[in-house]
Order: sequence, then structure tokens, then C-alpha cells
Amino acid sequence: MIATQTFVSVLFFVLFLISLPFSTFAAPPSSDSTYESFVQCFSDKTKSPQTQITDNVFSQTNPSFSSVLRAYIRNGRFNTSFTPKPTIIVTPRSDSHVSAAVTCSKTLNFLLKIRSGGHDYEGLSYISDKPFFILDMSNLRDVSVDIADQSAWISAGATLGEVYYRIWEKSKVHGFPAGVCPTVGVGGHVSGGGYGNMLRKFGLSVDNLIDAKIVDVNGQVLDRKAMGEDLFWAICGGGGASFGVVLGYKVKLVPVPETVTVFRVEKYMDSGAVDMVHKWQSVGPKTDRNLFLRMLIQPATRKKVKTVRATVVALFLGRADEVVALLRKEFPELSLKKENCIEMSWFQSALWWDNRVNATQIDPKVFLDRNLDKANFGKRKSDYVASEIPRDGIESLFKKMIELGKIGLVFNPYGGKMAEVTVNSTPFPHRNKLFKVQYSVTWQENSAEIEKGFLNQANVLYSFMSGFVSKNPRNAYLNYRDVDIGVNNHGANSYEEGEVYGRKYFGDNFDRLVKVKTAVDPDNFFMHEQSIPTLLSKA
Repeated sequence: MIATQTFVSVLFFVLFLISLPFSTFAAPPSSDSTYESFVQCFSDKTKSPQTQITDNVFSQTNPSFSSVLRAYIRNGRFNTSFTPKPTIIVTPRSDSHVSAAVTCSKTLNFLLKIRSGGHDYEGLSYISDKPFFILDMSNLRDVSVDIADQSAWISAGATLGEVYYRIWEKSKVHGFPAGVCPTVGVGGHVSGGGYGNMLRKFGLSVDNLIDAKIVDVNGQVLDRKAMGEDLFWAICGGGGASFGVVLGYKVKLVPVPETVTVFRVEKYMDSGAVDMVHKWQSVGPKTDRNLFLRMLIQPATRKKVKTVRATVVALFLGRADEVVALLRKEFPELSLKKENCIEMSWFQSALWWDNRVNATQIDPKVFLDRNLDKANFGKRKSDYVASEIPRDGIESLFKKMIELGKIGLVFNPYGGKMAEVTVNSTPFPHRNKLFKVQYSVTWQENSAEIEKGFLNQANVLYSFMSGFVSKNPRNAYLNYRDVDIGVNNHGANSYEEGEVYGRKYFGDNFDRLVKVKTAVDPDNFFMHEQSIPTLLSKA
């Protein structure tokens, strides 16, 4: 729903290097000897000659190492000469390759970072201060659609664009509720919950799962029956990388109408933006569940005057006449007219939401483009709102955003199906909130000073919003990864450190996640800076 040399990024890693215990990860042997040992182990485990392995195991001296590493770095902040690099990158092409990668990494005492699409906003799927390997899942991209069964098996390395395209190939009246960015990888997106513009109708991605496959810490390939309901529950919103390597999910396809409607309406402060945003809070989460009204709020300059632009971006699972009549009654502040609306197929609406202005004419195959080695610089944070922000609060928010100058907000409404699923049905606990807030700032300049300024804007606005959002804990969305809310040194205080961010992401579901983690990975092999800790580390 992710580069530049910067003071903050470098400090992040330096602090880790100073503070983290290295008892688990001893000083590594040379890169060459590590590579040789890994290839030998990988060959033994997969029963493959070493000559067949070198295309999928890259050492730092391999000419392709840099391009393979950079292909799925989506946040340029973590693509600098100072960013820690993996000793080896493994690009598996089979389940047995994944199993061998887990077993051999553990044998060699290296941390294994698991990367699907590379959209982790903080780069935690491909950076670490400890000696580490990357398991790059991008070659495992099969999408097998069974329209008769109304289901699909989707490999973790597939992108959302590929999923939507393969469904469209088979049916024009089926879809899947997931994100709007087509290059996001399925493994991270779904294991973290997975939300998109049909969540009010069909819930999260994880509310539509049938089965899954995972490689556990012992290198065993397990389906839902073999892994058991506790582990299946955990990887349906608790983040897969704490528990194993998710190979893929079997998902339930959902019915979509032949014709859907999209529209975009924007207003500025002098044309009713404050009233529109204020009223949106009582409409977006409560209206017809076929309607998703995303709100974008961005500082802007209009006629040489600094202001705020509020934009509603919408998907309606139905015809234009119907949604215009609905919002004329429920949301007159929007001033929606039929000429604002475009009718198209559901797949075309996915193209439109990806900012393809000619969505009804464009070649659908654009969703097969992975857009490799393309990364802006960015920072994201998240919040949840449980009760409406008063009108004067909206006014003060707009004033603060004008003062800051760049950072924007995205409000995503809940309600509908979301409110009908119990908070402990999946690890995702934020079911009863009105809407989710994303803080978003993106830039292109490779400058430490510019980055420092934008990160400060994000922190200032986050602090400003504290009176309007959830409290005790202040909630956050796992897939809007944010290391500002806590990181884990994986030392003596691992449980206590993990509980800080864990409660924000998972609420009371954190307790069950810890129990599952302790049962399936008691030695904490699958760890990262915000992974689930074990009970064994509880003081």
C-alpha cells in the first residue's frame, strides 16, 4: 500500500551497530569462503550440481550482484554507498530452493532477509546491520486462476499487477481485494493484512484466504493443514517474515460487476475543502459498502497563495447514475456530477487507480511491467481515527500542513465489511476504526539536508495529530512500516522492545503472535528490526 546518503539513515544503522548484541551473529568469515560454503550446502540440499546454482546465488563479486540488489529497492533512501549490503543474494526458482536457503543460512549463522516486491517503506526486507543474506522471491511469481472454483494460487513473488492481469485473462467479473500499487509483492502485502479499495465490500486480502504454503525454520514445506491453524492465523496479517518464508496463498476470488465507476473531485480551502473533509468523516466509513472514498490532503499553491487541496478518489462497484444520486443525498459538500464519473471494467479501474489517465484504452499488459530499479525517496507513517475530528481541528490541520509545506495525508475509510470481522479473527486488529491515516512525503533529490527536512515534517505532523487519533496504544498499520515507533535489538530486552511496536501494530493480538512465534521459531532465526519476539526473551 516505498536513495540517498542521509544523516538520519546513516545514524539509524550506526546506532544499531553500536548497540546491538552480536552474540547470535558472530563475526562472519570472508565473503568468498561464505559463498563457497553456501553453494556447497545449497547443492547438497537441492541435489543440484553447483554449476546450476550460480544463476540463483549471487556473491558481492558477481557482476550482476548490484543490479539484482537494486532491482527491488523501492525506497532510494536505502540505496546508498553507506547502506549495508548482503553477503549473498539468493533468487530461488522452486520451493526446494527456498528450503535450502533457510537451512543453509541457519547453518552458516547468517540472518535471512525475505524480499518479495521490495516495498517495505523502511527497507527491512533488504537491509540489516548484522551479516545477512537476501532471499529474493521475485522469480516465484506463478498465478494460477481457477474460475470454476473461484480461487487462485498466488506465489509470494508475484506482483499485484500480475494477479489482477491473470484474473482479467480468465474473467471480467472476478477480482481480488488488494492494493492499488501494481508492483507491490504478494508475499509482504498479504502477510501484513493487505488492503485496497474494495475493503468496505470484501474486507482485507487476509479475509479472503483459503490456504497457504510456508517454509518453516527446519526447511519443511507446510500447507495450512500441516502448519496448523495458529501459524496460518499468524501469517494472515501478522507479517510472514517473523515465522518462516511464505511461498504463496490460495485466495478466494470475489465477484465484481461488469461496469464500475471511478471519479476524482478536488476542492481547495476557498472552495469548500474544510467542509468537504469534515463531512467525509461521517460519509466515507458509513455509506454504501460498494463505495470507497479515499481522501487525499496536500499543501499546494494556487494563484500564488499557499493553500490545501483536498481530493476524493473513488471506486464504486456499480453505475455512475447510482453513485451520483447516492452522494447528492449523503454528501452534497462533494458536489459530484455525472460528468466527473467514468464507467469502466473493474480491471480498467485498477489501471485508473494506478494513475493511468487513459485506462480504458491502455494495453492491460502494462500491469506485467515490474518497473525495476526505480525508486523515489520517501517516508510513510500511519495512524487510526476512532472518532470524528471536529471542524476546527480540520482547520488547524490545514494550517499546520501549509506551515510545513510538503507532507501530505491520505485518509482511507473503513466500515462496511471491515466492521463485521472480529478484531481477533486475524492479527489485524483495527476493525472498528473510522479510517486509517497515512502520512506521505516523497521527493526526488539525492540530498541529506533535504531528507532531514522532510523526515522532520513527517515527525512534526505526526506529533500534531496526536490529539485526533487512537491512544493507548497509538495504533499503526504493519504494512506502513515505520521504525520511529520502535525497533528490536534482539538482546536481553527483546520481548519488551517488541511489545512497544507490537501493541501498536497488533493490539491484544500481539500476545497470540508471540505464542505462535515461540512455538514455531523458538531460537528466533526469522528476525528483523520489527519482528515478533519470543516468550523466551521475556524478562
